Amino acid sequence: MQLRPSFLKATLAVVRKDLSAEFRSRELLSAMLVFSMLVILIFNFALELEPATRKEVSAGVLWTTFAFAGTLGLNRSMAVEKDRGCLDGLLLAPVDRSAIYFGKVISNLAFMFIVEIIVLPIYSMLYGINLFNPGLLLVILLGSIGYIGVGTLLASMAVQARTREVLLPILLFPIVIPVLLSAVKASSGFLTGAPMTEIMPPLNLLIVYNLIFLAIAFMTFDQVVEE
Repeated sequence: MQLRPSFLKATLAVVRKDLSAEFRSRELLSAMLVFSMLVILIFNFALELEPATRKEVSAGVLWTTFAFAGTLGLNRSMAVEKDRGCLDGLLLAPVDRSAIYFGKVISNLAFMFIVEIIVLPIYSMLYGINLFNPGLLLVILLGSIGYIGVGTLLASMAVQARTREVLLPILLFPIVIPVLLSAVKASSGFLTGAPMTEIMPPLNLLIVYNLIFLAIAFMTFDQVVEE
């Protein structure tokens, strides 16, 4: 009788596999970083604004960069699994399918965080804005979890289609609109020094969204990958 690995061990095994494969090839991170740098450079030269106005638009520019880079990473992450036959191997493994989901979420979040760690100081230097605000970093953490949590589930669904590069953004962006709008509003509030009474509603929405959609993904991932 074959024993099933524990949930935590299975999740960490998926994370280790993804991280070791990426650090050998560096395909995913390179694409995300180059795309992010291009976006913030284009915005930097296109938006010749006063310092005060730059603070107001920085939240939107940041989350536009993170959203598109994250979508690129999600698409590439699942496409590599599908093209190399790794996804079928994972699904045949004697582990809980939700462990595969959370392993992919953690590894995709790690890639997203690496990109954000590099983007934030470069953005701060180009725009002359200090982005290392504890409140802003909390918003980036919560927004990234919500975006990647939903995106990993939808990428697992879209990877089965031939038009996966086009299908994922079509499925993803309408669903993550609450995440992006809340993240932009909360980030802008911290950057402009708005009172906490204005920041707390979008921050609470981010937390609730993350809890609800991570629970939905946990319950539905098995059916999604079976289809």
